[in-house]
Amino acid sequence: YYEVYGKGKPIVVLHGGIFGSTYEMHQFIDSLKKTHQVIAVSTRGHGKSELGTDSITYEQKANDVMAVVNAVTKDSVTVLGFSDGAYAGFKLASMYPGRVKKLIAIGASEIKPGVRDFTFNAKAAVALDTTYWNQQLKLMPQPQRLQDMFTQLGRMYNRLTLDSAFFATIQCPVLVMAGDRDASNPVPRVVSTQQMIPNSQLSIIPNSTHGVFLENFPAVWTSLVPFLKP
Repeated sequence: YYEVYGKGKPIVVLHGGIFGSTYEMHQFIDSLKKTHQVIAVSTRGHGKSELGTDSITYEQKANDVMAVVNAVTKDSVTVLGFSDGAYAGFKLASMYPGRVKKLIAIGASEIKPGVRDFTFNAKAAVALDTTYWNQQLKLMPQPQRLQDMFTQLGRMYNRLTLDSAFFATIQCPVLVMAGDRDASNPVPRVVSTQQMIPNSQLSIIPNSTHGVFLENFPAVWTSLVPFLKP
């Protein structure tokens, strides 16, 4: 499932995983649609997108996104991804170098098995934010598969390796951004990631955690606008 807003050069917006949805990206969508064609994608198992029958992988996510892009435009696109969406953006830029013009990756960095334990429990998640999940479960085509989605994503994250060899394959300009208090992506790891990407810039937003753009959108937007310029 995807939605398209505005007119102009296309930019793909990819939300985070687990608790992620296009709603969390609304400030980006509202701001970008004034000058761009915004393609907001709901990734598998999120929002109105079905989970599917194959196990979730980032290669699959990248292929899903490219299928959406091809349905909307033949142009190359800029990609803006947060967390899970940023990892999908990394894969997309690596797999489709001719179609990804620029990438903004927020809240994502190098990773290997054992860095974190990505075990997610659906009942515990729903208890953390019942209002949000009541809304999301009404949107989902298969709400009974919520734990299945959590399990698949956790398995994928626990096996994921993104290292210097992978990041060297990304040739488009990349803006790597994170909050300085992002517990999932400590500043040294974010800096290391940026240094692995050949054509990259770094933005660290002070006094912000993982959801940096939800906490200080003006600072994120100020960092992002110069990078978007041709």
